[in-house]
Amino acid sequence: MRNFEIPGRSIAVGRNGMAATSHPMATLTAIEILKAGGKAIDAAVGACAVQCVVEAGSTGIGGDCFALLASNGNDDVVAYNGSGRTPAAAHFEWYRDNGITSIERSSPHAVTVPGAVDAWARLVADHGRMSLAEILAPAIALARDGYGITPRVAADISNQRELLLRDPSTRRILLADDEVPPVGSVQWQPELAQTLETIGALGRDGFYRGPVAEDMVARLNSLGGLHTLEDFASAAGEYVKPVSATYRGWTVHECPPNGQGIIALMILKILERFERKGDPLGADNLHIEIEATRLAYAARDRWIADTAVSDVPVDFLLSDELADSLASKIDMNGIADATAALDGAEHADTVYISVVDKDRNVASFINSIFHSYGSGLMAPNSGVLFHNRGQSFSVKQGHPNAIGPRKRPMHTIIPGLVTRHGKAVLSFGVMGGHYQAMGHAHFLSKLFDFGLDIQSAIDLPRLFPLPGTASVEAEALLRTAIGHDLEARGFKVVAPNWAIGGAQAIWIDDQNHTLLGASDHRKDGCALGY
Repeated sequence: MRNFEIPGRSIAVGRNGMAATSHPMATLTAIEILKAGGKAIDAAVGACAVQCVVEAGSTGIGGDCFALLASNGNDDVVAYNGSGRTPAAAHFEWYRDNGITSIERSSPHAVTVPGAVDAWARLVADHGRMSLAEILAPAIALARDGYGITPRVAADISNQRELLLRDPSTRRILLADDEVPPVGSVQWQPELAQTLETIGALGRDGFYRGPVAEDMVARLNSLGGLHTLEDFASAAGEYVKPVSATYRGWTVHECPPNGQGIIALMILKILERFERKGDPLGADNLHIEIEATRLAYAARDRWIADTAVSDVPVDFLLSDELADSLASKIDMNGIADATAALDGAEHADTVYISVVDKDRNVASFINSIFHSYGSGLMAPNSGVLFHNRGQSFSVKQGHPNAIGPRKRPMHTIIPGLVTRHGKAVLSFGVMGGHYQAMGHAHFLSKLFDFGLDIQSAIDLPRLFPLPGTASVEAEALLRTAIGHDLEARGFKVVAPNWAIGGAQAIWIDDQNHTLLGASDHRKDGCALGY
C-alpha cells in the first residue's frame, strides 16, 4: 500500500485501455486514439509522433525504433527491428584511409539511415486499424500550431544549448533568441509539421523518397557524409524472433541483437543464482546487481553487433553454463575483473511507450535519436533532426561491431515484455542509453524478488556501473545511504550528470480484468487509463 504522506505517484488504473509515456501530451494522444477505436500500435505510433515534436531531444523521425507486440493478451510475442543501416559506401577501409579513428557525435558518419518511419508504416499496416494520416494528425497540429515547453524538455535543451547553437536550423527552431526557452513558453516546428503531413499522405515514401529524402541527403553530403538517395529508398526494417529467458518463473522477452536486450537477460540469469532478500536497496543486493551488470556488459562490448553481418553467439550468451561462470566471479567483498573497452558513446536519450488496448493487444515500443538532441544536425527544409547512433560503431578492424557498409550498429534501446501461463502480463521499458539493460533487470528484480508494485519499483533511486570501469553512477539517495560501503568494496561512486533513465510500465491484471500503469518521475510524463 502506498504511503500517501510522502511524495510519489499512484498507479493508474483502467479497464478498457492504458498508455504510459514520458510526456503528458503523448499519453493523452494515445488514449484519444484508443477511444477513437485505434489499436495499441496505432496509439503507440501516434504518441511517439507527438513526442517527436514536443520532446524532440529524446526522439524523432530522424531516429530508430524497436517494438515487441502481443495480440489479444497471448504470449505469442512478435519483435520488430526498426534500426537503420550505414550507407552502402561506408567501407571500413574508407574511414581508415581518411584517418577517422572514432565517430564523433556531430559527424555525418554518426548518422545511419533513420529506421523509425519505415517501422511505423509497416507496424501500423500489419497490426493497426487506423491510417497514418489519422495517427499523425495530433503531432502535425502540435508542430504547426505550437506546444508548451515542459520542465524536463527545458532542462534537456539547457544541457544541450551549445550543441544546438552550432547548427543553423536547430538554433532557429529549438532555441529562443539563442537562449533556452523557459517552461511554459511556446515552440513551433512548421517544417516538421509539413514532413509529417507528407508521411501521412504518402506513407514511408514521403520520407525515404522525394523532397524530404533529397533534403536529408543534401544536408549530410554537405558535411561529408556518404549517404545517397538509394540508401534512403532501400531502407527497411524486419520482423525478428525475440530472445527470452525465465526469471523466477516469469518469461522475459527482448528484441535480439543488434540490440542489447540479450544483456538484460544475461543479468537476470546471473541474479537468479543468488538468494535475494531483505532491503532491495541494501548494499549487498546492489553489489550483486552492479557486478552482474559489469560482467554482462563486458560480454556486450565483446560480442553484440548486427547479426546480418557478424556471428553473435546468442545461445552461448544465454546459456546456464555462462551464467554459472559469471555468477561465480562475484565476490561480496570486492570487485570482479570485468574490463572491457567501451567503443561507443556512454549516454543517450530515448522515449519508451507502453500501450494496451481493450482487446489486450500490447505494444511495447521504443524510439530514439540516441544522445539528447542526437547529432545536433537538422535537415533545413524538412525539419528532420538526425540521430547519432553510428557513434556506437567500433573503428577497430575485426571487431564484430566495426563500421561497414549497410550495417546496423549495436543498439542500446530495448522494449521489454513479460509473459506467464500463456498470457502477456507486463509491458515495460526503461530509457537511459547504456543503462537500459541494467534498468530492465533492476526493475524486474524489484518486482519478482522483493514484491514491489510497478510504480514503487520505478520510484526507487538508481545506480549504474559505467561499462569497462570501476565507477558507479548513483543518484543522491543511494550515494548517501550506501556510497561509503560500495567504495570500501573497491568501487568509485560518482554523481550522474542527470537522473538515471526513465521508465513506463503496464501490468495486465487478468484476474480482475484491469490494467495498471506506472510512469517515471524523472520525466514529464504519466500513465492514464480509461
